[in-house]
Amino acid sequence: MNTLDSKAQEEWWPAPAKLNLFLHITGQRSNGYHELQTIFQFVEYGDTLRFNRRTDGAIHRVTKLAQIPENQDLVVRAAKLLQKFSNTPYGVDISIKKRLPTGGGIGGGSSDAATTLHALNIIWDLSLSINELAEIGRSLGADVPVFIHGFAAWAEGVGEKLTPIELPEPWFVVIAPGTHVSTQELFAAPELTRDSQPITIRDYFEGHTENVFEKIVRARYPSVDQALIWLSDISKSQAKMTGTGSCVFVPVASEQDAEKIFNNVPSEWQCFYAKGCNKSPLLSQLR
Repeated sequence: MNTLDSKAQEEWWPAPAKLNLFLHITGQRSNGYHELQTIFQFVEYGDTLRFNRRTDGAIHRVTKLAQIPENQDLVVRAAKLLQKFSNTPYGVDISIKKRLPTGGGIGGGSSDAATTLHALNIIWDLSLSINELAEIGRSLGADVPVFIHGFAAWAEGVGEKLTPIELPEPWFVVIAPGTHVSTQELFAAPELTRDSQPITIRDYFEGHTENVFEKIVRARYPSVDQALIWLSDISKSQAKMTGTGSCVFVPVASEQDAEKIFNNVPSEWQCFYAKGCNKSPLLSQLR
């Protein structure tokens, strides 16, 4: 084991959350996949993971997570896919400090999987390229390549066409109202708008956007509707829902403004505030 591998095993690796700043569905392919347009931006808050290399080839998640069975966890699936792809003899013990809620639309599972692929590429001494890791990640979920590439992006197609974009980096307040929203349910919803007119990046900056899932979620999940109303009212800005999940967010001008809102959030909701960033915190660890 070289020095870099040893250091990598001692570190906790960041798996940051993402926000979808808008989300349009512009069509549906014959195979059922939906064409979309969205913008992904990271925030400086998320899960953290640690990886201890094994020489017996076994892959284990040593942290118990009640809501996520080990054999269904994307981090375990990512490690096994990478092991099979690379034919490495190594295994790994994976520890997770979980802060991001599941079903929240902020990419917790996808981000964890991307961090796993990046970290094990180093710890297992594989020397795979970013594009190779992204291709492996794509089979785990459409959002995984976003976290692997690690830059704020304008996304099209089924989410695979990524264009780096420079965005303002405000502070965000994010509320998770404690509801798990089913992505599969939303994409199957008969009232889903599947024919949004394609827009340009300029249209986005002029404010011609929405999240087409928000109306559906607000109607089916009252707690999300309540969180959006509350956050819009206290911030004096229009709160939005991210992705297909239950989390809602609003940008604010400063950390002090974010903290004021955070201190008033009802106790039944999970909340965090963090700086938006166009470069994933994971990339800094890889340098």
